[in-house]
Amino acid sequence: MRKLDDLEVKGRRVLVRADLNVPLDGATITDDGRIRASVPTITALVEAGAKVIVCAHLGRPKGQPKPEFSLRPVARRLGELLGQEVAFAGDVAGPSARSTVASLQDGQVALLENLRYEPGEESKDDATRRAFAEKLADLAELYVSDGFGAVHRKHASVYDVPALLPHAAGGLVVAEVEVLRKLTEDTERPYVVVLGGAKVSDKLGVIANLLTKVDRLLVGGGMAYTFLAAQGHEVGNSLLQADQLDQVRGFLDEAAKRGVDLVLPVDVLAATGFAEDAPYDVVGATEIPADREGLDIGPETRELFAAKLADARTVFWNGPMGVFEFEAFSGGTRAVAEALIASDAFTVVGGGDSAAAVRRLGLAEDGFSHISTGGGASLEYLEGKILPGLAALED
Repeated sequence: MRKLDDLEVKGRRVLVRADLNVPLDGATITDDGRIRASVPTITALVEAGAKVIVCAHLGRPKGQPKPEFSLRPVARRLGELLGQEVAFAGDVAGPSARSTVASLQDGQVALLENLRYEPGEESKDDATRRAFAEKLADLAELYVSDGFGAVHRKHASVYDVPALLPHAAGGLVVAEVEVLRKLTEDTERPYVVVLGGAKVSDKLGVIANLLTKVDRLLVGGGMAYTFLAAQGHEVGNSLLQADQLDQVRGFLDEAAKRGVDLVLPVDVLAATGFAEDAPYDVVGATEIPADREGLDIGPETRELFAAKLADARTVFWNGPMGVFEFEAFSGGTRAVAEALIASDAFTVVGGGDSAAAVRRLGLAEDGFSHISTGGGASLEYLEGKILPGLAALED
């Protein structure tokens, strides 16, 4: 992949595909991590004298302009972080975009409206997607891919535009790929992976692939209850994917066959319901009452997981250990994060909810070797899949 230094950008219009898909409460950004992650590449282009045109998506407007998915609040925050006004185009590739881009001077930045307002961005039809990509490409002379969180999507701005313009990978994409290669090709051992989150089904491919590579696999979060149920235990009202039980039994057998230490919770916080103030008791993971719901790993499990991480040389963590948004059920996620911070290992936080949890819990981001911006993209890379947005950058 070519990098920024391989492009001559001074005085030229550069289209940057960023990942600015941040959570909003009305017009208030509640976590600006992805915006901050995009700043270094945009700043490098600004300082090199480029006319920078940023494009990104937000949410799932499904091909229609919807005010609640506008990127206007993102333009304001990006401007604050860059220390200069960011011009905002009221459409994606229409009259407003063209006039906004035409007014840019060297070193100035514009942000286009939400890419997903245009049906062509996500279209499965190659011709429809290509037609929209041509409109985007007409705005610029060069293309930089810096939205790692979107490179697993075969979307116009990710996959088709690079074929139409001289292109390079931005600093964020380069850094993410280097980290993921360390997790797949150049891994120091012991190699420990911690998986959490709600659903086993979201991580079937990555579990299957990691069982061939890791020394230990620690499973928490909602997905742990499907593993416990697969062993024949009562999980009460806890999150359970009954249709995945056979698949999970296969994972348990495969781990045993390969000598992988697959570690499940030994105790949980079993609550009376899914609520921030729900009463709960600490119970054994194999003794969850039928009328209770596990919302976090318990204190013994937190100690167990920390012990399993203590001698690791490489750690990948994706998915919270409980409902970290509720203070009472955030302790397990905090314990895993703090164990990674205390570790001497190369530690990677796999984006998505895990990265959000680090920020929400007020933990030092520099305590980790790398915090990914691409949850889904990271997982698909670790599955061994070819990511369309990376393939499009290969020359």
